[in-house]
Amino acid sequence: MKLNDTITRVTDRIITRSEGPRGDYLARMQAARVKGPARGHLSCSGQAHAYAGAGPDQDKLATEQAPNLAIVTTYNDMLSAHQPFERYPEVIREAAREVGATAQVAGGVPAMCDGVTQGEPGMELSLFSRDLIAMATGIAMTHNTFDAAVYLGVCDKIVPGLIIAAQTFGHIPTVFLPAGPMTSGLSNEEKSQVRQKFAAGEVDRAALMEAEMGAYHGPGTCTFYGTANTNQMLMEFMGMHLPGTSFVTPNTGLRDALTKAGAQAAIAHSDLGDNYLPVCDVLDEKAFVNGIIGLNATGGSTNLLIHLVAMARAGGIILDWQDFSDLSEVTPLLARVYPNGLADVNHFHAAGGLGFMIGQLLEAGLLHGDTKTVAGGGLELYTQEPKLKDGKAVWEPGTTHSLNEKILRPATDPFQSTGGLKRMSGTLGNAVMKVSAVKPEHRIVEAPVRIFNDQEEVKAACKAREIEDDTVVVVRFQGPKANGMPELHSLTPLLKNLQARGINVALVTDGRMSGASGSVPAAIHVSPEALDGGAIAKLQDGDILRVDAVAGDLNILTPGVLDRAPVTINLGANEYGLGRELFAQFRRSVGTADTGASVLF
Repeated sequence: MKLNDTITRVTDRIITRSEGPRGDYLARMQAARVKGPARGHLSCSGQAHAYAGAGPDQDKLATEQAPNLAIVTTYNDMLSAHQPFERYPEVIREAAREVGATAQVAGGVPAMCDGVTQGEPGMELSLFSRDLIAMATGIAMTHNTFDAAVYLGVCDKIVPGLIIAAQTFGHIPTVFLPAGPMTSGLSNEEKSQVRQKFAAGEVDRAALMEAEMGAYHGPGTCTFYGTANTNQMLMEFMGMHLPGTSFVTPNTGLRDALTKAGAQAAIAHSDLGDNYLPVCDVLDEKAFVNGIIGLNATGGSTNLLIHLVAMARAGGIILDWQDFSDLSEVTPLLARVYPNGLADVNHFHAAGGLGFMIGQLLEAGLLHGDTKTVAGGGLELYTQEPKLKDGKAVWEPGTTHSLNEKILRPATDPFQSTGGLKRMSGTLGNAVMKVSAVKPEHRIVEAPVRIFNDQEEVKAACKAREIEDDTVVVVRFQGPKANGMPELHSLTPLLKNLQARGINVALVTDGRMSGASGSVPAAIHVSPEALDGGAIAKLQDGDILRVDAVAGDLNILTPGVLDRAPVTINLGANEYGLGRELFAQFRRSVGTADTGASVLF
C-alpha cells in the first residue's frame, strides 16, 4: 500500500527541520562506535574493579572478547509495574551465558509512582524525574565496558528517560524489556464510579479503599490505558521491544522466555558480530512518526506530547505539536481501552492487540514499514505474536481480524476517522487535548472562566457548589517552571460530576492531567505558562473563553484581555519539602512544554 501523502509530507518536514542537529548527532555516534568500549583499554586495576563482582563470569570478562551486556534496571517494589524486574538480572545473565556472553547490572535508576504521589507535593518532582533518570542512566553507562544493553522500565516518566539515555549512547545496541500488565481485577469503570461517588460524598473512605485495592491488586502495570501502557505501545511501534511483548503478564513462562529472547537479541546486534544495529539506526525520523501514529490510533496519553518531543531531541530530531495534529487528522482511532472505553489492556491484547493494529495500519499505508527494529527486520514482523514452545519464545502470524470489535476495529471501520489527540491554538497560546474519550457534544465549550491557582481551590469550590453554570475552569501556575508541572489527577472526578449534572464544563491549564484523562474536555500543557507571562496569566473571572476541540481553537473572546499585565503569585510554597528544594535548578532551567519541558535540551 502506498504511504499516505500526509505521513510522507510530515516525515519529510521533520527530516528537513532536523537536518542540522540530526547530522551532528549521527556523526557523534559514528565517532563513539569507532572508539568502541574501553574495556580492553582499561588498566588492569580498572578491569579488576569492573569484574570483581561478576562471579562465574569474571574469567570470561578478563580473558575473552565476548559481548558484555549492560542491564539498566528501574526495579523497586513501590511500583507494581516494576516489581517483576527483581528477577530479571539473573534471567538475563543466564540468557547471556547461553550464547557465550556476559551480563552485568550497570546501574539502577530512580523510578517513582505517579499513582502514589497524585495530589501530593512529591508529584512536583515527577516530570523532572524523567531527565534525572536519563542522567542516572548516563552515569551507569559511562563506565564504557558494554557492547550492548537492555533497559528495564515501564512507567510514566521512566521509559522516556531511558530512551533519552539510550539515544545519548546511541552507538550501543539496546533492547527494552517490559514487565507486562497485572491481571484484570475490579474494572476501571467500577473504580471510576466509586471515585466519583467519594468525590460527591456519597460513599466513605473505606468503600473507596476497597475499590482501589480491588483494581490495583498485584504485580504488573495498571491495566488502564494511561501513560505507562502508552509507553509500551510506543516501544513496539518504534521497534524497541520484540514483537508482541508489551502486554504479556508478569511471572509467566512466556514472559521469562521473552525476557531471555530480548537479552539475546541485544547481544546479537553488538558490534562484535555481523548484525550490528545501534539505537541511532532504529530511532530515526520514521520511527518517531510511527510512534505518533500509534499514539493517535490508540487514543494514548497526552503526556507523550511532551515526552516524545524530548525523546526525539536526544537523537537530534525536532518534533512539534503541529506534527502530532497533522498526523492525527489522517489516523483512524482503532482502539477503545479505558478511559476511552470499558476494556482494559488485557482485553485489548486478547482482542488482537498491537499486532493486529500494526497490520491494519500498514495495510492502510499509515505506517513506515521499512524502519529498522530490534527484531532484526521491518515493522511487518510486529504483526506476529509470541508463543511459548519447549520453553522458548517463538513467533507466529497474528490474527488478521479483530476478536472483539467493541475494543478493536479494522482501519476500514474505525471508532472515528481521526486520532485521539488534538492540538489547540489561539489567543490563549498552544495546548493539547485528548479527545478520544470526550463525547462529540462536549467538544465545544464557550463559557465564562473561573480562575484557580491550584487544584485544592477547585476542590473547595466544588464542595461549596460554587460552579452551577457552564464554566471553563482555569487552573494556572501549574507549568514546569512554576512547580514542575504535576498531574492534576484529582480534578477528573470533580469535573466529571459537574458534567454529569448537566453543566457544560471544560478545563484549561498550563499543567498536566493524568495520561488516562477522560470525558471532560481538557486543554492542557498551555504554553506559554503563567509564570512566563502567558495569556493564561491575564485572564480574570468572567472572561469568555472558547474551547473548540473540533476546530482546534483556544480563544479569548473578551476584548482587551491581552492588554492586561499578567498576574503574579507567591510560589514560595513550591520551593521546599519532600525533596523539592533539591530541584530548584530544574525549575529555573526547564524548557517549555511544547519543546519537551526538559532541562537537557
